[in-house]
Amino acid sequence: MSLFGDGLDAAVQKAFTRPAPKNAGPQMRYLVKQLGGTKAVAQMLRVSQRTVERYVKDQIKHPRRDLAARLEREVKARWQPQIRAKAREKAATTGGIVIDTRARLGYTAPIGSTDQDRIRHLTIALPPRHAARLFEAQAAGATEQQLKEIAADALKEVYFQDGGRRAGSLEEVRFTDIEHLEFDL
Repeated sequence: MSLFGDGLDAAVQKAFTRPAPKNAGPQMRYLVKQLGGTKAVAQMLRVSQRTVERYVKDQIKHPRRDLAARLEREVKARWQPQIRAKAREKAATTGGIVIDTRARLGYTAPIGSTDQDRIRHLTIALPPRHAARLFEAQAAGATEQQLKEIAADALKEVYFQDGGRRAGSLEEVRFTDIEHLEFDL
C-alpha cells in the first residue's frame, strides 16, 4: 500500500462529477470499453477471457475479494481522466494542496537548536508549486520514499521555515512513523 500515492489519488477522486461503477458487471463493461476488448482486461486482471465475458453478460455478479479489489482499483484509475487532469492542473497552478497528517516530525539543524522529533498533527495548505512537484513525481513513477521526501521538503518550507521568515538554517526535515495521511485539493 502506498500512503502518498494512494492519498494523492484519493484527493483527485474527490473531484469526480459522477461516481465510478460499483458493481462487477458495469465495472467490467467499462474496462472492456476502455481497453478495447475482453482479452486485454483478462490479462490486466489476471483472469481468463471467458471469466471477463461472463461478468460482462452478468452471468457472474460477485467476484472474489481479491478480484473485486483489483477491479475497483483499475476502474478508479481510469475513471474521468479529463476531470482528474483538471483537478491536478488546478492544484498545481492556483489551488495548491492541503496535507493533513499525524506523524513523527523532526529536523536536522545546527548544534544548539531543539531538533527533537515528536508526533505532531498538522493540517497545512501547501502552495501550488508543491502540489505540482508531488503530482509530477507521481506521474513520473516516483517511489513512496521520493514522495515522502518531497512532502517533507514542502513541510520544511511552509511549516518549519514559515516561507523563509524563520529557521533559515534548517537542513532536513524527518517525516517518519506516519499514523495518518490525507490530501485534499
